[in-house]
Amino acid sequence: MLLGIVLPSVLLLGLLGGGVTYTAVTVSSADRTAPTRVWEQERSPVEERDPAAVLARGRADTPLSKLLLPLPEGWDFGPDEELHGNDGELGPEEAAALMKKAGEGLAGKKRRTFEKGVDRLGIEGIAVRSFVDTDNDVVVSLEVARMKDKKHVKDSYRLRKEVMDILEFPKGPKVKDHRNAVCYLMPEDEDLDKEEREEALEQMICLAYDAGVYVTFTAAGAKPFDKARVVGLLAEQLDHLESPGEYV
Repeated sequence: MLLGIVLPSVLLLGLLGGGVTYTAVTVSSADRTAPTRVWEQERSPVEERDPAAVLARGRADTPLSKLLLPLPEGWDFGPDEELHGNDGELGPEEAAALMKKAGEGLAGKKRRTFEKGVDRLGIEGIAVRSFVDTDNDVVVSLEVARMKDKKHVKDSYRLRKEVMDILEFPKGPKVKDHRNAVCYLMPEDEDLDKEEREEALEQMICLAYDAGVYVTFTAAGAKPFDKARVVGLLAEQLDHLESPGEYV
């Protein structure tokens, strides 16, 4: 009964940091054009010395985009995520409309209830940024979402975590020094034969919240990728939420 109650809510939260499922590693051909937006914030001495380097680390011209982790050393910008690019942002209406698409498989009353639930979340926006490590064939995606009522942020985290536990997703590595974060490994597709399983990518999804925002972190790469190193990016993202103006 619990699963039947929870799953519709998972649909509701699916695009509020639902993560990305990659079917192929595209690091060799990904569009990783560096953003060229000018930052609207006070710059540090390092930034004053090398503004070009700053621009290449990601947009930060909106309150939400400033919360995203700047491009880390050793990584490039990753492939585009649907229509949002590799460093994009959705406003309230666009984010809500996109979330409602997750309910297209529902009919009648259930769909109307679903869409009302999306509206009640009061989502203010979602910022998305993807990175790629071409040397190790790993792609990661970060999504930061903000809602009007911060209580929904914590509820969203607890609900999605509960579903992952119910579905018995294997636990991934821990996120050091961040108790409100958890990682799961995506189960293997049982419909694949042995050869297909060997060629399939490893995938991981992490859920977290801090500083009034909800964070979803996904990773996919050739087997076996360094999960501890990848999770380190999530720890950096969560640290960045506490001081988004400090780029080092």
